[in-house]
Amino acid sequence: MLKTAVIHPTIMEMLARSGHFAQVVIADGNLPVAAMTGPNSTTVHLNFRPGLLDAITVLEGILEVCPVQGAIVMEKPAEANAEIHHAYKELLGDVTWDEMERWAFYDKIRDQNTTLIIQTGEQRRFANLILTVGVVKMAEESGF
Repeated sequence: MLKTAVIHPTIMEMLARSGHFAQVVIADGNLPVAAMTGPNSTTVHLNFRPGLLDAITVLEGILEVCPVQGAIVMEKPAEANAEIHHAYKELLGDVTWDEMERWAFYDKIRDQNTTLIIQTGEQRRFANLILTVGVVKMAEESGF
C-alpha cells in the first residue's frame, strides 16, 4: 500500500522513471495532447468531464511525491486572464519560473525530456504547465 494520496499507477510509474531535468506537463482540458506527444512521453487522461480534475489538484499531488526545480507557462496575451499562474507560483514556491511564446511552449512539450503529460479537466485558459523534475537532496547535502 502507498502512503501518499497519489495512487494513479501510470502517474506513479512515470514519476519514478523521471530523473533530474525530466519534464512533467500538467495540461488543461483544451491542449491537443495527441499532437503534443514526444518520443519519450506517456499521456494520462484525467479529464473525465470539464472541471474534473483541475490542474491545481494535480499539481498539489505531484508536489507530494516529486521534487520540482522549475516551471514554465505559456505567455498570455495582454488582455487575457491567467490568474492560475499566481496560484501555481504560490504552490511551487522557490523554483525557477519562465514564460514562453506559444509555439515555443508547444515545442518544449514535444521535447525528448518530457516523460509525462497529464491532461486534466481544467477549463481556465493558459493553465498548461511544464514542470522540471529536481533532485531529492540528502540531509547532509542541504547546504547547496
